[in-house]
Amino acid sequence: MLARRVFSMVGAIIAALGCFSEAPAQPAGQAPRLEAMRARGEVRVCMWPDYFAISFRNPRTNELEGIDVDLARALAQRLGLRLQFVETSFAAFMDRLEAGDCDIAMMAVGITPARAQRVAFSRPYMASPVYAVTQRGNARVRAWEDIDQGGNVVAVAAGTVMEPLMNRTLRRADLLVVQPPRTREAEVLAGRADVFMSDFPYTRRMVQLHDWAVVIQPPDRFGETLYGWAVAQGDAAWLAEVNAFQGAARADGTLARAAARHGLTPILLR
Repeated sequence: MLARRVFSMVGAIIAALGCFSEAPAQPAGQAPRLEAMRARGEVRVCMWPDYFAISFRNPRTNELEGIDVDLARALAQRLGLRLQFVETSFAAFMDRLEAGDCDIAMMAVGITPARAQRVAFSRPYMASPVYAVTQRGNARVRAWEDIDQGGNVVAVAAGTVMEPLMNRTLRRADLLVVQPPRTREAEVLAGRADVFMSDFPYTRRMVQLHDWAVVIQPPDRFGETLYGWAVAQGDAAWLAEVNAFQGAARADGTLARAAARHGLTPILLR
């Protein structure tokens, strides 16, 4: 059974990464990130603009909204800097951080050991299992145990935590890795995939916006992943400031209010 082949990722990730507040020492001669931001008067925040309730460009207003949009604004205010959003994707955000195109990725980044080899993570602030979305009229997939069956196609977005998760757990179904600008839901709607895998925020978007979408609940919190913010490795001072901001936002209720505003209270870490 699909769920039995995957243990909860939370404990394994914590064990693999250790303390989230630590970062490698600053390389000699490299200007600290905070100093560079203050010199230009701006903090640049990488985000994926199609992540409902997280960092989502509302097509009706063309405005960005979501928990991490709110928190990015609060971070910029705390630092006394202008805020510049930098649009990216989960397949590219680590390259953008390493290139210095942005100072932080605030887009509910799933914390994995593989990603931790390239970027440094804040303390986690949310956690979500993985859900499946299919068409209401799909007779082949009605329950979780129907997913990993021969002839089925399971779609995942390139670069997301669902890609390696499903790659190592599927035994009978075929995996379709969807590269932008294509979308997982378009593949399902077109009949090229039977289901797509995503998390709590994104699947809630689907049922709110699309009558055809049905969410299949996972057993045993399948594929549960911790979410944090990511920064480039090698700047302990900047990571400490990010964690201090998160701690202050948690203490004064800013984090809880942002989660409630965007319907994410069920996955907020207490």
